[in-house]
Amino acid sequence: MFSLPTSGSVRTFDYRAVDLRSIAEPIAVLSPVALGVILLYSYTKRFTRWSHLFLGLALGIAPAAAWIAVRGSLDPRILLLTAAVTFWVGGFDVIYACQDHDYDRSHGLHSVPRHLGIRNALVIARLFHLVMIGLLVALIVTFGLGKLAMAGVIAVAALLLYEHMLVRHDDLSKLNAAFFTMNGVISVVFFIFVAGDLLLRRG
Repeated sequence: MFSLPTSGSVRTFDYRAVDLRSIAEPIAVLSPVALGVILLYSYTKRFTRWSHLFLGLALGIAPAAAWIAVRGSLDPRILLLTAAVTFWVGGFDVIYACQDHDYDRSHGLHSVPRHLGIRNALVIARLFHLVMIGLLVALIVTFGLGKLAMAGVIAVAALLLYEHMLVRHDDLSKLNAAFFTMNGVISVVFFIFVAGDLLLRRG
């Protein structure tokens, strides 16, 4: 058993009570949608510069899918996390695509760096991550989580700031550190803060 916040309180949920039949229908309906999004991303660089957000959505639907698998229904509030992941991934994919600027141009592929230039692409990545932080704040408030979870959002914001400080339009030498290392740290840090908040409220 574990606890989930509901309207400012923590409710105990017994996973053993889940009726598998109740989640079979949404899984059957939504699985093709998820596969379609993932497959579509593979082709988006051929027709839109915003392929980064398609990648973000492909990963962002995971929290909603996990919620449905556990609860048997979709709570619209979890879509805030889907949107946050979409803009988070979209932002760091824009950063990563900066190194492919010349390749994308020579092969007729689309990306934000190719169309707007590396300097402007980094600005777009920052804007995406600002939107992500706003969505995380909304997520914490909507689920009635506490100060520790909100501190996690602040920690994520600080890590994102450092990530953006590692990469400049005229120096991409630290791109791998920004892309691989920092984003791995960010996800773990946010999980720890939110899990800690839930455990404290449960106690």
